[in-house]
Amino acid sequence: MRELRSSSFWRAVLAEFLGSLLYALLGLGASLRWAPGPPSVLGAALAFGLAQTTVVQTLGHVSGGHVNPAITLAFLMASQLSLPRALGYLLAQVLGMLAGAGVLYGVTPGPVRGTLGLTALHPGVGPGQGTVVELLLTAQFVLCIFASFDDRHDGRPGMAAVPVGFSLALGHLFGVR
Repeated sequence: MRELRSSSFWRAVLAEFLGSLLYALLGLGASLRWAPGPPSVLGAALAFGLAQTTVVQTLGHVSGGHVNPAITLAFLMASQLSLPRALGYLLAQVLGMLAGAGVLYGVTPGPVRGTLGLTALHPGVGPGQGTVVELLLTAQFVLCIFASFDDRHDGRPGMAAVPVGFSLALGHLFGVR
C-alpha cells in the first residue's frame, strides 16, 4: 500500500487519464463524418494509430502510455505491473475515455456528432466471429507492445511508439470493415 502514497503512482494515474482523454478525443473526432459520403476507414485507422503513437511518446516515460485496459491487463498478467497500479490505471482509463468522449460531444455540432464513432458488427459477421477477430487483433497489439518495449529487442525503447501506433492502425484497417 506504500505505492498509493507515492507521487510517482499518482503522476502515472494522471498520465493514463490524460492519455485516454486525448486518445478518445482525437481518435473518435477523426472518425466522425464531417462531409457526406462513406466514412474513411484509412483516416480513422491513422487517427487512432497516430493518437496512440503520440500518447506513448509523450506519456510513456510516466506511466507506460497504456491508454487501453487490455494493455494494462496484459502487463498485470505478465507481472509487469502491480495490482494497485493496474486498478488505478483501469479507473483512470475509463474516466479519461468518458471525459474525452464528453469533450468531443460538447465541441462537435449535432449533425456531425452522430453516434460519436460507435461501431457495430457488419451484418454478415456474427457475435462469435466478431469476438474472435477482436481477440486476435488485441493479441497482435499486445504482442507488438511487449516486443517494442523489450530492452533486449534493440536497446532503443524510445522508438517503441512508432511500431505501437502502426500496430494499432493495422488492427483498425483489418477490423473496422
